[in-house]
Amino acid sequence: MSWLSLTLSLRPHYYGISHRSQEGTSPIETVYGNLKGLKPSQLKQLQRLYHQRLPGDCVVTPEFAQRLAAVSTDLDSPLCAYINRRGQVIRVGVGTLRQTQIPPSELPRYGAERLSGIRCVTTQFELDPPSEAILTTMALQRLDVLAVLALTGTGFTRRGGGATGYIQNAYLAHLVPHPEQRWLVSDPMDLEDLAQQDFLALAEGLEAEFSRAFTALQVEDERDRVLVVGLFTQDQSDDHFHTRLEELERLVDSAGGEVMDTLYQKRPRPHPQTVLGAGKVQEVALAAQTVGANLIVFDRDLSPMQVRNLEDMVGLRVVDRTELILDIFAQRAKTGAGKLQVELAQLEYQMPRLKGRGQAMSRLGGGIGTRGPGETKLETERRAIQRRINKLQQEVNQLQAHRARLRHRRQDDNLPSIAVVGYTNAGKSTLVNTLTNSEVYAADQLFATLDPTTRRLAITDPETNETTQLVVTDTVGFIEELPASLMDAFRATLEEVTEADALLHVVDVSHPAWQDQIHWVMRILKDMPIVPGPMLLVFNKADRVSSETLAIAQEEYPNALFISATERMGLETLRSRLLQLIDYAVTV
Repeated sequence: MSWLSLTLSLRPHYYGISHRSQEGTSPIETVYGNLKGLKPSQLKQLQRLYHQRLPGDCVVTPEFAQRLAAVSTDLDSPLCAYINRRGQVIRVGVGTLRQTQIPPSELPRYGAERLSGIRCVTTQFELDPPSEAILTTMALQRLDVLAVLALTGTGFTRRGGGATGYIQNAYLAHLVPHPEQRWLVSDPMDLEDLAQQDFLALAEGLEAEFSRAFTALQVEDERDRVLVVGLFTQDQSDDHFHTRLEELERLVDSAGGEVMDTLYQKRPRPHPQTVLGAGKVQEVALAAQTVGANLIVFDRDLSPMQVRNLEDMVGLRVVDRTELILDIFAQRAKTGAGKLQVELAQLEYQMPRLKGRGQAMSRLGGGIGTRGPGETKLETERRAIQRRINKLQQEVNQLQAHRARLRHRRQDDNLPSIAVVGYTNAGKSTLVNTLTNSEVYAADQLFATLDPTTRRLAITDPETNETTQLVVTDTVGFIEELPASLMDAFRATLEEVTEADALLHVVDVSHPAWQDQIHWVMRILKDMPIVPGPMLLVFNKADRVSSETLAIAQEEYPNALFISATERMGLETLRSRLLQLIDYAVTV
């Protein structure tokens, strides 16, 4: 959607004028585009175009084309007439195709496997073929065909006399299901040749080809086909941005999606309404069509307004980073406590996004005819969600109390506790399994472990042969900019970290951004209400990196350990250091 289309929805009294016939039986005849300065007689000419009916099997008739050209010449402005397959004019706009386009969300049929069922006849004062901007807008709307009438600017008399005309030549453009060529444009043709084109045969043939191409592109039905979109702002380094984008692709994979393509844009700062620039949004929409995506995932949090604007312009569901992480958590939650906390986080995320969720939701109104008894659907749902949030918060508080009792019971047994923390997919669960000979779920996925798991660990001191019993708790992985709603909802789980006697911080040294991951884990720990106990830093997956990387890590963190949980490398040294850590923690 262009800035003009957005303004249309905000200021219909200026950019769009409608008229209802005196009989009150015809639909509202809204004229779109920039109508400033038009005379009432000119507006009536535009509204009369709605009364035209074209044969369904032709792109346009010479009579309708000449009438459109005459009005366009009189206004000294391009015109667009949108026509459905029944031959009815459903939209008239003053301006270019981009200025008068139909938002994808308002098209009667929309998807990569089909055309919209609407053709457009537009005028222009240049004799050249339609520009790439016009063809891009055609593709965004998935028009059946686009007929471009190149005007002379003034009427002319045909050779040998006869009627006066306004059309010099015409072009016919349409989409094609080809990955490297999105559209075809005809050579310039006479109006009579354009009128003789078999429109229905062309449109139905193209749609059949699109359906076959879409079927070939489809992946498993249960997996979303995702287009990942990033914004590279001036406060990010090149390495950090691309690492974050790769992490987002892994999050999509962890959520069960299939990344079809990845796009990004460099901007000083996000656009307040659409995050990206208008041209880049169109590129995203075209890329989604080309690869058959059914979901757009952004690498940052989006405001409710940004989500609505993007969905209107792209015609697909748009998800931000937080919503993607919440979806992963919802899939991973197995225990009642985990499901409880995920539901609370999701509801807290959805509350500010209730407004503007579509025309199915009624609104609180003002003025005559809008007041009355009862609540609107929107307000009813808002109150129901708030009641559910309050109930879930009470249950989370009860969960906190229950876990506190379990911790006190372990303390009564004089069992010191160690919480294993770290960035997601650092290998925490694998390490706990290896140390305790247990079977905590572990996988090469982001957020494979959601619910905290506590296991006993017995360590024998090689010098004294004394055995020390302690408990090790595997916790949920951290991530850059962990959503606030998750921090709040998972406070019962995160208390396992703050209440532990000591922390074991596991780092994936094979990850290219391991230094950044350490930074984010430490930042999250610092923001916790209670300062955690002493911490031992352990670099995992040391068998997968070069000696240069190990040397850098050893120089930066000389007191850290280097292990491999899968290869059982360095585990004896780790057990000895855990004993030293516990002795220090309980005596401080």
